[in-house]
Amino acid sequence: MEMWEQVLLGIGAFAILFMFWPGAKAAMERSKAAENPDWKGALIPIFLVVVFVILLVFMAKS
Repeated sequence: MEMWEQVLLGIGAFAILFMFWPGAKAAMERSKAAENPDWKGALIPIFLVVVFVILLVFMAKS
């Protein structure tokens, strides 16, 4: 990848982070104020996806 492409990619990534930061900050503040955060509801599907990907990797190796 050329140097100018890397520079443009870096500028684009910074611009995207700059545009989405206010919304992400507000979402983090709302999640801190939640009374009963349900982490199990998010962690179980993520764990299942990770196990499935590992299974696929092992199946592809053999």
